[in-house]
Amino acid sequence: MKHFKKILKYLSHYKTNMFLVFLFTILSTLFSLVSFALFIPVFEILFNTRTVQIISPEAINIHNFFNFQTLKNNFYYYSYSIIENSGPQQALMYIVIAIVILFLFKNLFRYFESFFIAPIRNGVLQLMRNELYHKILILPISYYSSQKKGDIITRLTSDVQEIENSIMGSLVLVIREPVTILLYIITLLALSPKMTLFSFILLPVSGYVIGRISRTLKQTANKGQGKMGELVSTMEETIDGLRIIKGFNAIDYAMKEFEKSNKDYTRLMVWLYRVRDIASPLSEFLGVCIMVIAIWFGGNLVLSGSSLSAPVLIVYIAIFSQILPPIKSVTQAYYNIRKGTASLDRIEEVLQAEEVIVEQNDAVSKSSLEESIRFENVCFKYEEKEILKGINFTVKKGQNVAIVGHSGSGKTSIINLIPRFYDCSSGQVFIDNVPIQNLRIDQLRSMLGIVTQDTILFNNTVAANIAFGIDNYKMEDVISVAKIANAHDFISKLSEGYNTIIGDKGTKLSGGEKQRISIARALLRNPDILLLDEATSALDTESEKAVQEALEHLMKSRTSIVIAHRLSTIINSDMIIVLDKGVIVERGTHKELYEKNGMYTKLCNMQAL
Repeated sequence: MKHFKKILKYLSHYKTNMFLVFLFTILSTLFSLVSFALFIPVFEILFNTRTVQIISPEAINIHNFFNFQTLKNNFYYYSYSIIENSGPQQALMYIVIAIVILFLFKNLFRYFESFFIAPIRNGVLQLMRNELYHKILILPISYYSSQKKGDIITRLTSDVQEIENSIMGSLVLVIREPVTILLYIITLLALSPKMTLFSFILLPVSGYVIGRISRTLKQTANKGQGKMGELVSTMEETIDGLRIIKGFNAIDYAMKEFEKSNKDYTRLMVWLYRVRDIASPLSEFLGVCIMVIAIWFGGNLVLSGSSLSAPVLIVYIAIFSQILPPIKSVTQAYYNIRKGTASLDRIEEVLQAEEVIVEQNDAVSKSSLEESIRFENVCFKYEEKEILKGINFTVKKGQNVAIVGHSGSGKTSIINLIPRFYDCSSGQVFIDNVPIQNLRIDQLRSMLGIVTQDTILFNNTVAANIAFGIDNYKMEDVISVAKIANAHDFISKLSEGYNTIIGDKGTKLSGGEKQRISIARALLRNPDILLLDEATSALDTESEKAVQEALEHLMKSRTSIVIAHRLSTIINSDMIIVLDKGVIVERGTHKELYEKNGMYTKLCNMQAL
C-alpha cells in the first residue's frame, strides 16, 4: 500500500485520463459480456432446445436498471422474438452480425483505454525524473561525498526505466483487469451461483503460492539494481581514469574487477528472470486446473437435471475461460510491481534524503556586499573528523585576502562555507553582520564568483559555458569578459569561435584555456565577492602567466579570498592567513609574515621565494 501511495501522488496530475481509462474499461468489458450472452440463443437454435421460460418484457427504469433478473428476462424475450418472427436461419444471421458489431465496439473501447493511459505512463515518469533531478541539484555537496556517482546516475536512469517497464507497464492491467474480473464474476454468479462459489474456493490457494514467490522477487531486484549502480560507477571511473589505467599497465587488473562485478550482476539477473517467469506458467496451470474442476462440477449439475442447461453451461465455461487471462495478467502485474518497487525504494531514498542546507522561511534578501565578510569562532567537522577549529578573521569590502598552508590544512573548507556548500558545525559566517544562514541562498550565491583548480566546463559551446546560468545573455558581453580574461584570442582561433563545442569537461581545450573560460564565466556575473581556489596551481608557466593576468583583472575593485599554492601570486595581498591543521597560526602582509621567520617563511623558502 505504501508503494501505491508513492505512485498515487503522481497519478493525481492525470485525474481526467484516469476517469476515461476506467470508463472505457467498463464499456469494453460490458460489450464483451453482452457478446457472450448472445451465444446462448445461438446454441438454442443449433441444439433446437429451449429451456428458458419467456416472460413479457419489463420497462427499464432507475429502480430496476441494475436488476439482473429483469435484464435477463428482457434479453431472452427479445432474442426469442427475433427467432420466432424471422425464422432460425435469419435470426442466426442477425445474432452473428450483432456479435461482430459488439466485439468491434469492445476492441474500439479497449483502444481508447490504451490511448488515454499512454500520457499517464510517460507523464508520471517525466514528473519522477524532474523531481529526482531537482533533488540531486539541491542536495548538499556532503551527500555526494558518501555516495557513488554511478549509483546515483543509475537511480535517475535505470531505476526510473525499471519503474516504466514494471509498475507503469502494469498500470493498465491494474486498472483494467480487476474491473474485468469483477464484472465477469457478477455475470457468472447470475448464471450459476452454486457453480461460481465452488470454482472460486480454489483461487486463494493459487494466490498464496504466487505471494510466496513474489517476496523473493523484490529482494533479488533490489540487489540487482544495486549491482547495476556498481557497474555504472566502475565504467565512469574507468573513463575518467583511463590515462592512469593505461599508464600503470593496469588494463588486465581493471578488466578482472569489472568482469567480477558483471558476473555477480548477471547471476542475480538470471535468478530474477527465472523467478519472474515462473509466474505466467504457474498461474496458467492453476487456472486450467480450476476450469477443469468447474467443467466437471457444472457437467454434473446439467446431467442431474438441475436448472443449469447445456447452452448456459457452455457460455458459462466460455466466460469463465475469459476470466483466467485477467487473473493471469494480474498475477504477472503483481510480480512486475513487486520487482519495480525495489527501484521505487531506491529512488525514494534520494527523494527523502535530508536537505542539510536549508533556507529559512523568513530569509533575508541581500544582493550585494556593503561592509565585510566575517568568520566568528567557526568550527567545521566532516563526519567525525574536525577540519576547522576556532577560525576568526574579517575581510573588508575591496580587500584581497589570501589563505595558505599545507595540503589538508582546511583552506578549501573555508571557501566552501561561504556559498553554503557546507554549514559550520559551530560559530557563524557573517556578511555585513548578517549570518549567512539567514540569507536567501540564491541571492547569497549571486554575490559570489567562484574559480576552482578543477575547472568544471560542460559539453556545450564556449559562449554557453561563459554565460552558464544566464538565460538572456548578450554576445557582446561574452566577448567583452573573454577579452578581460585573456581568452578572446584563442577562442577566435577555434573552428567555430564562440560557437565551438568544447567536448565533455572541455577536453578540446588545454588547462590554461579552460581556466580562462572559467574566469570569464565569473566575470560575466560581475560578482561582489571572488572565491579563488588554487586557480593556477595545475598550470604550466606560460599558462599561469596568462591566467594570473586574467585573475588580476578579475580582482580589481572586488572583495576576494584566494587560496594560493604558489605564493608568488599572493605577495601583494592585503592580508595573508596561514592555516595549519585547521587552525590559523599566522596572519599579516607578506612582509610582516616573512620577517616573523615562522611557518609562512618556511613555505616561502620551500618555493625559493
